[in-house]
Formats: sequence, structure tokens, C-alpha cells
Amino acid sequence: MPPPSIGARPHRSMPGMLILDAAVAVAALLLALALRPWRALDAAGPPWPWLAWWAMLPALWGADRYVDMAVAQPLSGACLLMLMAGWPLAMLGLLPVALLTALFADLGAAEALHRAVWLGVIPATLAMGLGAAIRRWLPNQLFIYILGRGFFATALAGAAAGVLSALLHAAPAGLEPGDLMLARFLAAWGDAFLAGMIVAIFVAFRPHWLATYADRIWLQPPARG
Repeated sequence: MPPPSIGARPHRSMPGMLILDAAVAVAALLLALALRPWRALDAAGPPWPWLAWWAMLPALWGADRYVDMAVAQPLSGACLLMLMAGWPLAMLGLLPVALLTALFADLGAAEALHRAVWLGVIPATLAMGLGAAIRRWLPNQLFIYILGRGFFATALAGAAAGVLSALLHAAPAGLEPGDLMLARFLAAWGDAFLAGMIVAIFVAFRPHWLATYADRIWLQPPARG
């Protein structure tokens, strides 16, 4: 039998949490559709690294099920997807990711929705907000984009989403709340190391694979005294 999932919660709270997850998912999907992000794509479609990362996400989202260990927290990967494709396209891409995760990891509909929201929508949206703050309040320099948006924003967004999910939902059977918090904190930093490394490589060799990066913004000359 599969282990309890990251969204395991008491029966009495299931209707309220299901409504919350559905409301967040629908709002993100409708907003992404309203922005019509596909207009920014050329006739060849999205770059293949975007599609490759989309294809990787079901493996990350179902990690606890595949290894049969409730304490092995799934990685999000959504923050990197947002940096690569932009927030609207990332939100649209989360739907097939959730469906594939449900199929491969043997998840119910409610759990698949829960992971779509707390591993996808929430961390990606928080990372977008942190990225906007970084661009507004910090110098627009190359290392700021790599470390700020690629690493620290991913870590903070993932940790915040994990903690918020743990506060709103019960811990899986066999895990103490403190252990769950620590596991999600460590998973968020693992996600950040992966995202930061890939962002640094893309900025150096293929910056056009990052929809949130532009030389005219992040390659500012140093200010003269």
C-alpha cells in the first residue's frame, strides 16, 4: 500500500481543504488563460528544455510514492519552470503534470489537485513575487538574477509553501509535525540548488531559454561614483 501522501489530512478538514485547493487552482488557470501567453511563442513552439523540464516534474512530484517513504518529500521544480517559461505558461503546464503524477504515482484526484497547488501554483507564484521584489529593490546585475531569482527566491518560495501546507493540513501518519517541517525545508533548499545551477548554466550559454531573463535588464553597467 502506498505511504500517506504529503496532503494527508483528517477527514473533517477534507471538504474545506479541497475547496481551497480547487479555488487556488482554478484562479491560477483562469488568470493564465486570460493572459494568453502562447502569443509570445513563435511558430516552432516552446524551446525543448521547457518541455524536458515539464516532463521531469511528475518524477519529482511523486518521489515519496515511488520510494515508498512518507518522509521523502517531493521536489517542486515549479519555480525553475516559472523562470524558464514565465508564470502564465508555467501555470498551464501544471495541469498535465498533475495528471501524469496521479497516473504514475497512483494518486487520487484530491491528492493530485493538492500537489498541483502546493508543489506547483503556490511556490511558483511566491517565486514570481519575490522575483519582482528583487528586480524592483536590488541592482539589476547578472549575479543578482542567478543568486536572487534562481537560488534564494526558489528556496524561500519552496520553504514557505511547504510550511504553509503543513500548517493547513495534517502530517502524514508516522511523521511528527516538526519532522515534516524539517523535511520540507530541506527539500526546498534541494530544489533551490538544482534551480540555481541550471539557471547559471542557461544564463551563461542559452539565456533565451529563460523567459524571465533579458540582457537589457540584467546586464546593466556598474554605476559610476
